[in-house]
Amino acid sequence: MNQLLRPPRLAPGARVAVVAPSGPVPEERLQAGLDILRGWDLDPVVAPHVLGRHRALDYLAGTDAERAADLRDAWCDPSVAAVLCARGGYGAQRMVDLLDWAAMRAAGPKVFAGFSDITVLHQAFANRLGLVTLYGPAVAGVDFLKNARAQEHLRATLFEPESVRTVRAVPPGGGALVPGRARGVTLGGCLSLLASDLGTPHAHAAARGGLLLIEDVGESPYRLDRYLTQLLRTGWLDGVAGVVLGSWATCGPYEDLRAVFADRLGGLGVPVVEEFGFGHGEGALTMPLGLVAELDAGTGTLTFGEPALS
Repeated sequence: MNQLLRPPRLAPGARVAVVAPSGPVPEERLQAGLDILRGWDLDPVVAPHVLGRHRALDYLAGTDAERAADLRDAWCDPSVAAVLCARGGYGAQRMVDLLDWAAMRAAGPKVFAGFSDITVLHQAFANRLGLVTLYGPAVAGVDFLKNARAQEHLRATLFEPESVRTVRAVPPGGGALVPGRARGVTLGGCLSLLASDLGTPHAHAAARGGLLLIEDVGESPYRLDRYLTQLLRTGWLDGVAGVVLGSWATCGPYEDLRAVFADRLGGLGVPVVEEFGFGHGEGALTMPLGLVAELDAGTGTLTFGEPALS
């Protein structure tokens, strides 16, 4: 697995587009997120269907074609320096095959950020555009709006990426489930989305040689077991260099989750660090995907070879 191309960092005054490739966005949360971006001296523009809602399927922010057009048009707009997702939810899998990858590739590299259901797009951007992306808070996400640490880590990553080349687990997390050090290219995201994306044209064929970052929300221990078992049975985890476990909000008592992770991941023979502090948890860190990094499970640190953005 090779390192991907790093997009340019943002500068004050940069125009950023906010899109909703998955679920609909409450207007008050969107406005609060836009205010934060403006406070960073960014110029946010909102895609046409961010506040939309599918007529029959109200868990989607507009039709698949509308959401795909929003993302494509934002990406292909030469005045836009970054495309930020307003939220996750569900729906990226439905629209990812409608994107014009040739046009988006021709538009050149820019920043893409989001998490949760956006995992599907992170994989597609890696495989179709060859780009480093940021697995981090959504602009209209409740945790982002209410948490200064989540805001500051995303802001630093966007504007001063060299200041966050070493990402440290949020205390008191960051313990070594399996001790050791490992080096590889970061990949991953939401575990249930990685499992459901297996075998599709835009997904990573395997995690071999990579540092796998995974987290999830609202999934019981046996469901997490099922997703990990699916990744194991398909051979997708063969040769993975190390695993970084993020947050597991409302997934059950952590001692139950730890038993699942130890059982399913302990046999890989690679370092595994737990409770790192990215994903759906409070104060979530921003994690670059597609960059070479070194994991030290003992110290709970992930050190990137280069800043996430050029």
